[in-house]
Amino acid sequence: MNSLGFDKSPADTRVVVAMSGGVDSSTAAALMTEQGYEVIGVTLRLYDHGQAVGKKGACCAGQDIFDARRVADTLGISHYVLDYEDRFREQVIEDFADTYLAGETPIPCVRCNQTVKFRDLLGKARELGAAALVTGHYARRVLGGGGPELHRALDDAKDQSYFLFATTREQLNYLRFPLGEIDKSETRAHAERFSLPVAKKPESQDICFVANGSYADIVEKLRPGAADPGDVVDLDGNVIGQHQGIIRFTVGQRRGLGIAAPEPLYVVRVEPDSRRVVAGPKEALLKDRFRVGAINWLGDGDGPAGDLEVTVKIRSAAAPVAAMIRIAENETEVHLRRAEAAIAPGQACVFYDQDRVLGGGWIRRDDGRPL
Repeated sequence: MNSLGFDKSPADTRVVVAMSGGVDSSTAAALMTEQGYEVIGVTLRLYDHGQAVGKKGACCAGQDIFDARRVADTLGISHYVLDYEDRFREQVIEDFADTYLAGETPIPCVRCNQTVKFRDLLGKARELGAAALVTGHYARRVLGGGGPELHRALDDAKDQSYFLFATTREQLNYLRFPLGEIDKSETRAHAERFSLPVAKKPESQDICFVANGSYADIVEKLRPGAADPGDVVDLDGNVIGQHQGIIRFTVGQRRGLGIAAPEPLYVVRVEPDSRRVVAGPKEALLKDRFRVGAINWLGDGDGPAGDLEVTVKIRSAAAPVAAMIRIAENETEVHLRRAEAAIAPGQACVFYDQDRVLGGGWIRRDDGRPL
């Protein structure tokens, strides 16, 4: 078996590496090349990158396509740029706008992995005759008794398993994550060792298609009227202020309300039908029960037969919390062992058994039904 788990030599194993132009994916391509695999680098053009020229560290911008090509030249591998702009707009940017319009908070990186990268690009890799699609994600693919499993990366600070919860079992069988066993400092060291031109490139921090940092401008452009004003109300429904569009608010937000009050106020709920933003004290954010829909299950079998004790993450940067999940019709109920603040509809709730990702889904708005 070679290092990717195939019963043939690396030289006889073709792989496609998704190259964003950053240090992580570039190092993944370099490691595969060093090990003797036939490597094809592919970079996706996902949006009108002219708007992002000069924006440092932004995934998939024009500079990043140029950087990916320079890395491929340095490694002596084939490199292709695929124009997925229409697909990205339809499957990621349009969903981004609609989610905000629905009073929820989207995660475009998950949608991008779920659609453009792990469906469309993965299909292209198969067309190219590749045995695997390799990415620079910090996550681990571990062979278990029932097949490949998704696990957290060894580097907790860089772990990206939360963003990969929607990966299907079929996709996981084809994917490889060579950086999952190392930490970021080792990745940088490898990039220096390979003399990659992106070895010192800064981290990508922003949403790639939000060129000027104002996501609300994008949503308003795509959905005219999305920034229509409305009322800010307290927990009893009393009007205490005005806002300039529900798309500017997410559950747990403190800044931007513009209301003087004897105690800090936070966004407790966004009501898209009435265009109301409900504000209250921090304790009003605490919840210990909520619903999750569109479940992707990666654990054993087709899902837990009854209640299951797990840990969950309700935000990418949140610490795991002990919980019990109960699979109900078309959704899952999550009962936290301790109440958490700012559980935002539209975000992902990911289920873990220690380091293993069991699956996850999208946090739903409270519809008033008892849990």
